[in-house]
Amino acid sequence: MRILVIEDDREAARYMIRGLRESGHVVDHAEDGETGLMMACGGGYDTLVVDRMLPNLDGLSLVERLREAGNGTPVLFLSALGDVDDRVRGLKAGGDDYLAKPYAFSELLARIEALVRRRSPGEVETRLRVADLELDLLARTCTRSGTRIDLQPREFRLLEFLMRHAGHVVTRTMLLENVWEYHFDPQTNVIDVHMSRLRSKIDKNFDQPLLHTVRGAGYSLRAPD
Repeated sequence: MRILVIEDDREAARYMIRGLRESGHVVDHAEDGETGLMMACGGGYDTLVVDRMLPNLDGLSLVERLREAGNGTPVLFLSALGDVDDRVRGLKAGGDDYLAKPYAFSELLARIEALVRRRSPGEVETRLRVADLELDLLARTCTRSGTRIDLQPREFRLLEFLMRHAGHVVTRTMLLENVWEYHFDPQTNVIDVHMSRLRSKIDKNFDQPLLHTVRGAGYSLRAPD
């Protein structure tokens, strides 16, 4: 599942994102309402977790604009404002569920999963495919041209992130934040080592390479022209 967390409290966001990623989800993060709206409008998310109180654009206005634009992605509001009137305002703005802070992570996760199930089981992405490379997100398996490829957990997560951004350049910073959960550069070759191992597994014994290094920019996973 691909989730966008829009939360300006960095510690709260870090806690939530870590838990969601440990649960097997791909998570992007925006720290203010305007950035969150731009990312949400780009589509591709299974659900949004939106804080009510955000800089630049508050959560209610953000969701109202999304709905006006025809974006129906399920939204879970998070807020320290937990009175009945506050919850009603959140739902009337276009939210699908409302969870007051502080919350238990297990409840947050259960509510997110319920929102996506309610939307439509058929819309939940369980397989990713680029050319003849396929990733089964439920069985946690990888195949290319029908051949099973064994991946370590970190390699699986790395490949999933690359496939979700197929055709685009993925920077080192994006990988550090989303795959390794580093918000700083550790000044190591950890990315290069994992990329080399991943390339040897998904490209070495096949005619057409899928994983490419974009000099000075990052990496790109894309189907052959």
